Amino acid sequence: MLDQTDIEILNLLTKNSRMQWQEIGEIVHLTGQAVKNRINRMEKLGVIEGYTLKINSNKVGKEVTAFVTIFMKTTEHAAFQGYIRSNPLIIEANRISGEGCYMLKVVAAMQTEVIGMLDEILKYGNYRINIAIENIK
Repeated sequence: MLDQTDIEILNLLTKNSRMQWQEIGEIVHLTGQAVKNRINRMEKLGVIEGYTLKINSNKVGKEVTAFVTIFMKTTEHAAFQGYIRSNPLIIEANRISGEGCYMLKVVAAMQTEVIGMLDEILKYGNYRINIAIENIK
């Protein structure tokens, strides 16, 4: 489905999704139009699902990053997933295997916001929380 050139284009877009097609083309030895066509094809195939913006949380006043493992005590997974989607503090969520049922990445301005969220989570299950002390990558 994808060839090596497609993979190179994806790698470049992953590093900088605002790169111009012509600039990508110079690196992968294609015209800008050919790059555009490949990107459009990968979007239609669902390989590229969207484009995102990476924000430095500290610079916008969100200095607390926490990783929360959820241990469900109910079978209300649909309700919990709805809660996850609606909570703006939760910036990433994965259903996991192994220890726990879900892993959440939470970013907040203050610990009190995280505490409030944890109190809400108790409706669905117990949790274990780890607070990040430094972002490496």
